[in-house]
Amino acid sequence: MIKKSYLTIILILLIIFFGIFLSLNKFSGKGYFSILNKFLSNNQIQQIQKYVLPYRFISQQDEEINKLTNPYSRLELDFKNTEKDIQVAKMLNIKLSNNLILNRYNLINGFYSGINNEFPGSAFLDFHSNNLVILSARGILGFTNNLNKELNFKQIKNNINEFIDIDQFRKHRWFSLKDLFILNNEIYISYTQEIEENCWNTSIIRGAFNYNSIQFEKFFSPKNCILSINNSEGEFNAHQSGGRIINFDENHILLSIGDYRNRFHGQDETSINGKVIMINKNNSNYKIVSMGHRNPQGLYFDKENNFVLETEHGPQGGDEINLLYVNKFKSEAIQNFGWPIVSGGEHYGGKIDANKAKYLKYPLFKSHNEYGFIEPLKSFVPSIGISEISKINKNNYVVSSLGDRSIYLFKLNNENKIINLKRIEVFERIRDLIVKDNILYLSLEDTASIGIININ
Repeated sequence: MIKKSYLTIILILLIIFFGIFLSLNKFSGKGYFSILNKFLSNNQIQQIQKYVLPYRFISQQDEEINKLTNPYSRLELDFKNTEKDIQVAKMLNIKLSNNLILNRYNLINGFYSGINNEFPGSAFLDFHSNNLVILSARGILGFTNNLNKELNFKQIKNNINEFIDIDQFRKHRWFSLKDLFILNNEIYISYTQEIEENCWNTSIIRGAFNYNSIQFEKFFSPKNCILSINNSEGEFNAHQSGGRIINFDENHILLSIGDYRNRFHGQDETSINGKVIMINKNNSNYKIVSMGHRNPQGLYFDKENNFVLETEHGPQGGDEINLLYVNKFKSEAIQNFGWPIVSGGEHYGGKIDANKAKYLKYPLFKSHNEYGFIEPLKSFVPSIGISEISKINKNNYVVSSLGDRSIYLFKLNNENKIINLKRIEVFERIRDLIVKDNILYLSLEDTASIGIININ
């Protein structure tokens, strides 16, 4: 009679051998080992997966969950890898106020994964010569030389996803690319970088512009980062990452960086968060030129008037348009706009019991001047979800919005005060805006479209 111990060993070996067969066959019913499936129910297969090969089972389950919870990023990256053209379709024009017409061109494929909306995708715009260049939130890059003739965007091969990829996108859709900026034959892209595991900040990659292929390299990366879990503030939001890039002079660019909802950074001169910084193009050294910002979303350098216009999201109310004087950039004193001590808005939920400690720490006083800070040119209460700002022509400007789905036209008088502010609803969230020859080009993210408004 066979001893009991021998039977146990044989049983264990059979289970291991049986598990290996099933593992090799991936439980798909295909290949040389598919005959085994004829003797097992689906429930028996799942039990063997779970108890004989638990690590494989857990890995498969995680993979399936990721596919279900974040399918659009994967779809977008899969399309990027095809290197196919981004097809464009003309949509119906929309008649706006002030006798303006919104022409829209839908991005049919590729732009699937959004920054705020889960679907469809978000985009950023810039020009290289007369070619309109577009960047998706997940790394698709393309160009067209005449959108009015409904030409498709040709994809530009790139290595953006060596710096931020599906591992980051799956954590949350706010982990994304944040801006596109082209200067001569250089292209800059800002993004939320996972500097350490679950620790983030806003960084820049740069490459030589080429219509066939662009090889990006790290240009600017902060040493410090903000934890997305278990940080000292107990809050985190990567929508508040800033990321806007503009040119300043021959040797410098400007970058806006948000506070990631760790509010105290706005008044900490040792931190780059809640700041606008000037970065040297040659060595990536930087200088803080303004502070006290929450989430700076728009930047425009008006060379003619020698100032920078900055827009930023407030909390619950209090979106701002601010003016930074360029002649003060060389000063040791940093221009300070007050966040989180002052704001036209309130902490989310307002002055409720749950916010008492928050108001003691960050009071959000309503007068900037009274507490030694610079007053905004304009404070929007309620918030409009302010985004990019640009100049149309002499003393005429435009600012776009996300939540309000509108653009605002305005003038600055001789005292740099906003006059003739006009709201024009465009009925979609506007992620980005660029002006060329009195024509507005808008990135519309509710339909993943390009909008064009001629304001002559």
